[in-house]
Amino acid sequence: MNYFRALRIAASATASALALLPQASFAQGTSQSGAQALPPVVVASPEARRRATAPAQRRIQRTAQPSASRKPPPIRDVGFIESPRGPIQGYVANRSSSATKTNTPIMETPQSVSVIGAEQIRDQKPSKFDEILRYTPGVVAATFGADYRNDWFLIRGFKSDDIGLFLDGLQLFYTGFASWKLQPFNLERVEVLRGPSAVLYGGSSPSGIVNAISKMPPAEPIRYLETGVNNFGNAYLGFDFGGPVATPAQDGKLFYRVVGQVQNGGTQVDFVPNNNYFLAPSVTWKPDADTTFTVLASASYNQTRGQNFLPYVGTVVDAPFGRIPTSLFTSDPGMDTFKREQQMIGYQFERNLSDNVTFRQNARFAHVDVTESTLFGLGYATTPAAANLARGNFFASGIAGQTNLDNQLEYRFDTGILHHTALFGLDARYYQIDDWQGFGAATPINLLNPVYTPTATFSGPPFQDARLTQKQLGAYVQDQIKLDRFTLVLSGRNDWVETHNNNHIGPDQERSDSQFSGRAGLIYNFDFGLAPYVAYATSYNPVVGLNAAGQLLLPETGEQTEVGVKYQPNGFNGYFTLAWFDLKRQNALTTDPSNVLLQTQNGEVTSRGFELAAVANVMPGLKLLGSFTTYDFFITKDLNPALIGKTPTNTPQQTASVWGDYTFQQGPLTGFGFGGGVRYVGSSFADPANLLTVPSVVLGDAAIHYEWQGWRAALNVINVADTIYVASCSSPTACFYGDRRRVTASLGYKW
Repeated sequence: MNYFRALRIAASATASALALLPQASFAQGTSQSGAQALPPVVVASPEARRRATAPAQRRIQRTAQPSASRKPPPIRDVGFIESPRGPIQGYVANRSSSATKTNTPIMETPQSVSVIGAEQIRDQKPSKFDEILRYTPGVVAATFGADYRNDWFLIRGFKSDDIGLFLDGLQLFYTGFASWKLQPFNLERVEVLRGPSAVLYGGSSPSGIVNAISKMPPAEPIRYLETGVNNFGNAYLGFDFGGPVATPAQDGKLFYRVVGQVQNGGTQVDFVPNNNYFLAPSVTWKPDADTTFTVLASASYNQTRGQNFLPYVGTVVDAPFGRIPTSLFTSDPGMDTFKREQQMIGYQFERNLSDNVTFRQNARFAHVDVTESTLFGLGYATTPAAANLARGNFFASGIAGQTNLDNQLEYRFDTGILHHTALFGLDARYYQIDDWQGFGAATPINLLNPVYTPTATFSGPPFQDARLTQKQLGAYVQDQIKLDRFTLVLSGRNDWVETHNNNHIGPDQERSDSQFSGRAGLIYNFDFGLAPYVAYATSYNPVVGLNAAGQLLLPETGEQTEVGVKYQPNGFNGYFTLAWFDLKRQNALTTDPSNVLLQTQNGEVTSRGFELAAVANVMPGLKLLGSFTTYDFFITKDLNPALIGKTPTNTPQQTASVWGDYTFQQGPLTGFGFGGGVRYVGSSFADPANLLTVPSVVLGDAAIHYEWQGWRAALNVINVADTIYVASCSSPTACFYGDRRRVTASLGYKW
């Protein structure tokens, strides 16, 4: 089906469906249970809002309606009410919307979900987005070590930062070098959904997604300033201001928020800065109790330099001269640069059409312009003893724009003893990138006595010069069916995709695809807090990009079976989870072993294993979390029979972590606290034949902090022992050091 014809048909069908809704549904209704709240601006309970907005006569009439109205019971003396887009208390989130796009308890979700809240982010003080995920089960964060260009992460073994990153429920896809950058200081929570999610989100990683939730305009005033500096001289100043705006009663309620940060300074590698500047304003308008409209915008600028590509001999194992220093910069400071300019603007709209029907529309346009010029290592020019590193002169420019639109209609109703939360969705995505990449020869550099010879930026003919465009339209439907303590989730989706390559150095190419994906999950909640579940899902991801032969990449497909159990003891503020999964990914992207700049696709890769996780607010002031993951990750189909059964490079197959934080609640030490954690990252391989091993590593983190009358002082340390280790190797000539000890002192003030 032609993309635009399908869009017109779907839009017409949506308009017709809305036109058939009862006229009364467009009148101001009351709050409903199960609807996905947008920004956390409503502090009154749904019942309190009903009493304030509905006349007494209307309220009496509604008590006679059938159970499909889903009116919640009166709530008395309620303090904190969690929203899936809002803050959480301590480390424990009880609700999430990422798995179902509805406001659903995590204990009733038949899928693995982890939520990292703003309090955990504050306590652990990550310097970039992927560090937020370091204590998350099933995730390997900062795959390429101390690299400040991008945020890298694996989910269940598969690279997912390019197709598995979402912001406020909308994808931030990237290919080539036009990657996106999210700032931890601007996030309210980060939700990690493990397993195929294409049935609701379209093209995405079969292994799962990471959905970052922006800070939203608050109902109560926020005034916060924070500054800090680390031992590499990298300093920052951040601010967060927001609250209600005085408006006439007839104009509704208005709320605003402005978050920003200025960061500048060095890193553990000589000549490599980590400079970030961003500003994120947002505003929420509530014309009435049933309508919310939020506009979010952001602009950022990042500047750093390329990462060292170092040989296996000299990093993982000794060279004749020993080990290459972690501080050594192997490019040319005079020409090496990495710059990113990024802008986003979008909105979130929600309208309760009645007690049982909610319409939501989320949209965003994002633009990014990335330029990189670097000299990267290609292995030793002769022998390791000579310590001369061969280098290539590389230049890349990626300018990309992405537009997302997601329409959702949620309908809550009963059929006999069955309670339904149905979701109907229509989403569209338009992505375009101008991708230019060139590569040439460069002079070697001596690793023992580096001399930085001025080198011109590469300006020769490119090996890639194309405008890649992809248009995707998806229609999806879901039903969450409750029968007593059973919850059955059934989801289905069909995608129509057009991909076009306007190739400037070869023939143009295009392809059209259409694919169905589905999901079924069942969970049962026992009285004593145990919730076993089983789920099966398929996925479809229309990949944007070219392979090493200059051809359009084939769409990925995936399927997963997951069996697990969740346990939340009665009266315990926390829960434990265990999951076994069997995940297959067809046409998976991997690095071309003959050229680390290019990508290719394997036939099929399998990931099969276990995840355990625990999170708890044990008592006032004490917060704990832990995780353990082990899986087999291996190639099951490939054009090269010798690779079948082998594990792709860069992929640790075991991780474990534990973190705790305690703050004194009374006595002379009131406000003083401390925290710490231990992370284990298992071994991985540096070559496709699995002959070269990158050892496992154990790392410790620590924190102390003190709060007094609006002030908060903190000292955070990652890699307390200053362990020198290699995070991963994508090939024997491309290994990457992990983070050395980083000590960050910070001071914040809230008033």
